[in-house]
Parts: sequence; C-alpha cells; structure tokens
Amino acid sequence: MLVIKEVRIDVMDPVLDAHDKGYPHNAPPRACSMVGAAGWNVLAGDLPLPLALIKQGALEHNIAWMQDFVRAHGIDLAPHGKTTMSPQLFARQLAAGAWGMTFATVTQLAVGVAAGVHRALIANQVLQADDLAGIAELCARHADLRVIFLVDSLAQLALIETWSRTHPGAPAFEVMMEIGVAGARTGCRTEAQALALARAMRASAAVTLVGIECYEGQGVTGDDRHDADYVAALLDRVQAIAQTCLTEGLFEAHELLFSAGGSALFDLVAKRLRPTLNRPVRGLLRSGCYVTHDHGHYAELMRAVNRRIGCATEAGLRPAIEVWAAVQSCPEPHLALLTAGRRDISYDQDMPIPIARAALGERAARPVPRSWRVSELNDQHAYLRWDAADDALAPVVGERVGLGISHPCTTFDKWRWMPIVDNDYRVVDAITMHF
Repeated sequence: MLVIKEVRIDVMDPVLDAHDKGYPHNAPPRACSMVGAAGWNVLAGDLPLPLALIKQGALEHNIAWMQDFVRAHGIDLAPHGKTTMSPQLFARQLAAGAWGMTFATVTQLAVGVAAGVHRALIANQVLQADDLAGIAELCARHADLRVIFLVDSLAQLALIETWSRTHPGAPAFEVMMEIGVAGARTGCRTEAQALALARAMRASAAVTLVGIECYEGQGVTGDDRHDADYVAALLDRVQAIAQTCLTEGLFEAHELLFSAGGSALFDLVAKRLRPTLNRPVRGLLRSGCYVTHDHGHYAELMRAVNRRIGCATEAGLRPAIEVWAAVQSCPEPHLALLTAGRRDISYDQDMPIPIARAALGERAARPVPRSWRVSELNDQHAYLRWDAADDALAPVVGERVGLGISHPCTTFDKWRWMPIVDNDYRVVDAITMHF
C-alpha cells in the first residue's frame, strides 16, 4: 500500500470504472485483477475507443527474452520502471528474475516499493531535502529495502551532507558515482573530477560509495562501428576510474555494482558490465522499453541489435503495445480522421504507424495498405492519409484502425490503465499506471 497524504491506494489492484479512459461506459467498477474475467473483446466493441492495449504473447516473450539475455551475459537486470510505471508489470519483471527495478524519482520509487520492490536504483541525482527524507522514511519503514542513487558532483554531495547533519542517526545513503560524456546528460566529465568526488565520498559519513554508473544511450547513431567505439570508450573510462578507486580503497562495499544500458545499445554495454577487478562485481542492465518494445523507433534500433548478436528478427523483441481508434470522418479524398490524438499516443519520436484494421462488426484484424500513414495529430484527432492507388481500400466511417507507436514511454503516461489481450483481442488481464 502506498501512503500519500494519509490516503491509502492499492497500487497492485486498484478499482477501475467509467471515469477511466477506455473503460466501458456502462460497466460497473471492477478491481484491476477482475478485468480479465469480464469477457470483453476489443474488436467486439466492448470497450470505447481510443484504447491502448498490450498483446499478451509479445509481452510474455519480451520479458523472458531479456531475462535470458542478461543471464547469458552473467549480469542482472534492473529494468527502468519509468517506462511503464505499472506495478503489475514490475511484478511480472521481478517474478521473471529481475534483480530489482530502476526509477528516476523518489515519487516513482515510492510506487515501486508499494508494489513490492525490495532493491531499487534511482538512475538520477538525488539532492533535494524532501527527496532525501523520502528515501530515509521508506527505508525506515521497510527493513529489507535497498535504495542506491547517483552522485556526480561535490556540490550535490555537500547538499546531502547538509541534510544528514540535520538528521543525526540517519544511515548513510548508498550511492553510485555517475560517469558522463561531454555535451550529454549528467555525470562526471573527467577522471580528475570523478576521483576528487570519490575521495570526498570516502571521507563523508553521509554516503557509501558502492559502484559506478553511466548511460550510453545519447550516443546512439545506428552505425555499428560508431556505436561500438562510443560504448567501448565510455566503458574504458569507467573501468579505469573503477580500478583507481579500488586501488585507493574508495569503495565501501564488498560487492561492487556497475550499471548502464538504455534500450538501444544494451547488447554492447552488457559485455562490459563485469570489469575485471579484485572484488566481486554485479553488472546491472537498466533497459526499460524492451518490455513492450514498439513498431517504430526501437524496432529500427533493435534491427541493429539483432544483427550484432545474430538474432533473427522474429526471435527478438516484439511490439506488444497498440492504440486502437475509430474512423470518425472522411471529409475529403485521401483523408480520414481517427479518434486518437496527442492525448492518447506517442508522437515525440515519430508519428503513429497504421498496422491493422477491422471493419465494424468484424472480430479479426487485417493488414492495412502500405500507403496508409498518419501525417499529423491534434489533441484528439489523427490524420490518416493514403495514396490514390489504394482508394479501393480506403477506410470508412466506423471502421477501427490499430496504430503502432514509436517510443512506448510517452504512450504509457497518457493512460491510467490498459487491458492485456490475446491474439483475438479478448481481454485476459489488465495493468494500471501510476505516473
């Protein structure tokens, strides 16, 4: 149970009702765990559109695939929870063997803890007093909870120490030092900066240095040679800094943690997350988008991953998330308006991708013509266009259209819940999101 301003919320099994977008208008409220027993079918029109949904088969495949991948590399998985913020998906990932979960904020961490997470990385700098107090309170209430966050500057360390001095008796925070790249996001830019920070952390009573973290995702280009060289250079820096820290006795843990891995170059960093050091090492991959994958941005990047690891496309990650909408108007030639827009679907990487259609009354999804494309979105509308050569296959008012997405993170945060469906679009389960 998550306590927020004295209101107790069951994040694992909240009650859904018609106030939740995509829930049937005239259906009685149901606990999330009971949605699969309702007998609903998306293509039978049992749920209003637009509707974001998860394909059960692809979801289960992806979770097992990534767990097998890290196991084969002798490392562990701490999937980034910010992708979905779904306690039900956290539970599935942990049950499959994930070491823990990764979060970006203390608020996200609190949701994870309420969902049963016992080991967590915050892949971000924690420095505000309220956030530090939040971590301390969560750890005090959950004796088996382990939380590690990132530090990348003496200024941040000073703020943590100031908080600790005003809270005598609070245990030292476990932290990892972040190594960054010039022009990119957070992290120490030079070896000298990193070592000065590590020495200061070793001398501090406020923190315990347990490992090193980096993020390679901002360097991805899709060119194998460039990406491999970029990752190698970054991980070479990490290992050199780690070796010096070890030589100087700056780490304060028997088992050292090393973490990296977005959802684009995870195969390259996985090979380097257990550097050879005179100390036990646990490598933690933080990929998050793998759980549902997509039809666009990550599908393209995964083609490069599959090529590098020798994995057939059909055997790799599969798109599991779709958004279905209805054709509400065909006001002019080669244009149809769909009932989904910016409020319902990702558009930060690419426009949605038409992948399937089902005429009103049909319960089977069919492929769409190759020329179908979404050209733009409004808040509640998608502009579906096609070439004149496909006029005979033009959509009609009332027809349903399935859309693939590009970048799942920004679709999840537009919904409070999503049904999980089988291959025939029968609803078999549900998840909720807590952003």
